[in-house]
Amino acid sequence: MSGSRPDPAAPATPAPVAPGLHLRSSHLDEMISHCLGTYPEEGCGLLTGDPATSTVVAVRPTANLAASAQVYTVDPGEHLRIDRAAEADGLAVIGVFHSHTHTDPYPSPTDVAQAPDPSWHYVVVSLHLEVASVRSFRIVDGLIEEEPIEVPL
Repeated sequence: MSGSRPDPAAPATPAPVAPGLHLRSSHLDEMISHCLGTYPEEGCGLLTGDPATSTVVAVRPTANLAASAQVYTVDPGEHLRIDRAAEADGLAVIGVFHSHTHTDPYPSPTDVAQAPDPSWHYVVVSLHLEVASVRSFRIVDGLIEEEPIEVPL
């Protein structure tokens, strides 16, 4: 019987990464808590982690320089500091989160127009109902695609 054996020197095939944004329930709690704490203005912050697996390692709340209930602006100084710290740890900024104080968790036209990076995850925390609702999206060339949020049990 002839057959081929795997070459032990060949690089291992990486396990496939499930689609979506991967984070812990504590990350969801941090985002919601920050957004509730900034209410009635929109809360915002950055997500750092592994871009290859879309895994969040840390939630980094930031100031909303717009100080508005309708739009957000991440403080550029905080963004730079968070980006540099992530790089020093071998990570990257992989997304942004912000709240919608009076609407559903779906990117607004302003959110789409301001989406800075097509590789990022855009998380929207809606506070307009009794219980906060969180959804994640990819925004590429103005097109919005919802993605699953994967939270391990």
